[in-house]
Amino acid sequence: MKVHQTDFSKGSVYRNILEVAVPMTFAQLLNLLYNIVDRMYIGRIPEVGTLALTGVGLCFPIITLITAFTYLFGNGGSPLCSMERGRGNKAEAEKLMGNTFTMLILTGVVLMVLGLLFYKPVLYAFGASDTTFPYAGEYIRIYLLGTVFVMISVGMNPFINSQGFGNMGMLTVLIGALLNIVLDPLFIFVLHMGVQGAALATILSQMCSAVWVLKFLTGKRAALRLKKEAMKIQWARVQRIVALGISGFIMAFTNSLVQVVCNATLQAYGGDLYVGVMTVLNSVREIFTMPVMGITNGASPVMSFNYGEKAYNRVKQAIRFVTVICVGYTLLAWGILKLFPEFFIRIFNNEPKLIEAGIPALHIYFFGFCFMALQFTGQCTFVALGKAKKATFFSLFRKAVIVTPLTLLLPRIANLGVDGVFWAEPISNLIGGCACFITMLLTVLPELREV
Repeated sequence: MKVHQTDFSKGSVYRNILEVAVPMTFAQLLNLLYNIVDRMYIGRIPEVGTLALTGVGLCFPIITLITAFTYLFGNGGSPLCSMERGRGNKAEAEKLMGNTFTMLILTGVVLMVLGLLFYKPVLYAFGASDTTFPYAGEYIRIYLLGTVFVMISVGMNPFINSQGFGNMGMLTVLIGALLNIVLDPLFIFVLHMGVQGAALATILSQMCSAVWVLKFLTGKRAALRLKKEAMKIQWARVQRIVALGISGFIMAFTNSLVQVVCNATLQAYGGDLYVGVMTVLNSVREIFTMPVMGITNGASPVMSFNYGEKAYNRVKQAIRFVTVICVGYTLLAWGILKLFPEFFIRIFNNEPKLIEAGIPALHIYFFGFCFMALQFTGQCTFVALGKAKKATFFSLFRKAVIVTPLTLLLPRIANLGVDGVFWAEPISNLIGGCACFITMLLTVLPELREV
């Protein structure tokens, strides 16, 4: 593959964003395949597919928590790295990358050890039953062994994209995703390893992606290289990384919290069937939010670089472009889901009871899906411009202040039951998304007036 580097300081802002965002969106699609393909195959394991799918769904909060730490360091360090590149400070940019790498490794080891020690009580606290725990336990034990690989591949890939190497960042994910697609049916069905095979396929795939990331970032083609001397921890630098990355961490961490609360509440009001429905809805949501994440992640380094260069008009152009694309896409996605709900549920499971329960749940869960785009756009802008406090506040506001309490309260109101759990998501998208986006417009745009 030809190594192409986008120059964020020249040419059309829209083209710059798309040159990074298109391969990143494709990479996000491929990244989904790690979990989506697992669930598609797991849901079709003869006789136990639905229970196995529910069991793996109970592991999502743990997997999301691991991902949260990749965001804490990777999504905190890469915008700072872009800003320093925009200022022409290459040495500081490389030190930020090196410190991020060290923190990812250390955190990965700690998470793996703690996870292996406490996964059983944690899974039961997350809504596992004696029927579903065996499947959840088999999956998460193996997945945890690959924690460090996940931290490297997901946490360091933003540093490839932030240098303008969108195609190489995409290739990072492509390598792992294709390997996962090949290994999943081999391990699950040919070798009869069940959910253990799905987990093993995932961590082997992540290991290959991690090797690729390190090979590129330490090679000659990278504009900024990962060097041993830059990996020495400097706590003031780490503090800057964490301060900016905490918003992404909180967003993922609160997603994990919401998943726990949802699973536990659904278990109480609807049993294992509705925990399975939520597993499917989370999977469908990942599919449809992927392009939004791709375009916002693609815009972030462009915004950061031009903000560092004080090219404020280019930053405003980027914000307008991202807003129009994301809102337009989510309106279209909402319409597609409204028209073809059963199709997307059947991707993961053909069980008649799950489909019957899943269709009305999907209509509720994705109501007003377009407002979610406002949250992503506002959040992306705050992070890209280093507005750590605002980014952190709105991460907490939507999930911790709105979704979690509503998930607990709505099932008790007017006998909503399980429907109350599903209504919490669209309400939070409306309130949280509008609040985040309007605040961004009122606080960021005045600062971006050309001087």
